[in-house]
Amino acid sequence: MTQVSTTQPTVPGASRLAATALVQLIDVGYDIQGRTIFDGLNVTMERGKITAVMGPSGTGKTTLLRLITGQIKPTRGQVLVDGVDIRTLDVDGLFALRRGMGMLFQNGALLTDLDVYENVAFPLREHTNLPESLIARIVLMKLHAVGLRGAARLMPAELSGGMARRVALARAIVMDPLLLIYDEPFAGLDPIGLGVVLRLIRDTNDSLGLTSIVVSHDVDEISLLADTAYILAGGRVAASGKPANLRVDDSPLVRQFMGGLADGPVAFHYPAPNYDAQLLAQDVPI
Repeated sequence: MTQVSTTQPTVPGASRLAATALVQLIDVGYDIQGRTIFDGLNVTMERGKITAVMGPSGTGKTTLLRLITGQIKPTRGQVLVDGVDIRTLDVDGLFALRRGMGMLFQNGALLTDLDVYENVAFPLREHTNLPESLIARIVLMKLHAVGLRGAARLMPAELSGGMARRVALARAIVMDPLLLIYDEPFAGLDPIGLGVVLRLIRDTNDSLGLTSIVVSHDVDEISLLADTAYILAGGRVAASGKPANLRVDDSPLVRQFMGGLADGPVAFHYPAPNYDAQLLAQDVPI
């Protein structure tokens, strides 16, 4: 019997990294409409580890994910995924590389007209020619891994927020990716759902040998989960290391962020003209 593989196809010209890094951003700059988002960003995400990306709102966390997945290209520097410079790939090469990535969106992004089974089966139907019997077995295995094999025929509207996030995780791992990306995976979850998703991220990463990137503002959860964390600010890495070490970092910005403090380098007010002068002006400038 011929074995059919669902793993990532080989990208033409790709060279495997001998080093431990799966994702590297080297001196990355990114500008848009005259505004600098990144200026000399350096990030390394190790194979088999969970890396957290944190930082105040507007510091480019989502932009970082878009760079890694090749949705946008850096203005300067290199973005390497599995040793491949994203900028050198043509459309076919980029799509092939993306098939080795799984994405868990903040809201789950389930297809509302398809039941749980069909949502998880969707990537297999789109990207493989596997027989239906094998698709069924793979889908049931992934649903079992997230504890929802019995919910296979439920519709998304029948799921709780935590269940929907777990179905989305099953779909994200159905192609056995090298890299799994989580965008705010804890948002809107009750304590039980949060605990379940927290454990699933760790267990999934370790049991499947994945490399995971978690973008989150939840400092307490990240402190329990991540092997390494990066805090972004000012277009660069403000601090990095083990979450426990970041909690005792002397930097005012890191201390403000990790402690959830209202006062600090990240100001409450967006830059604006002098308040009194603006209110008292004859023609109020907006």
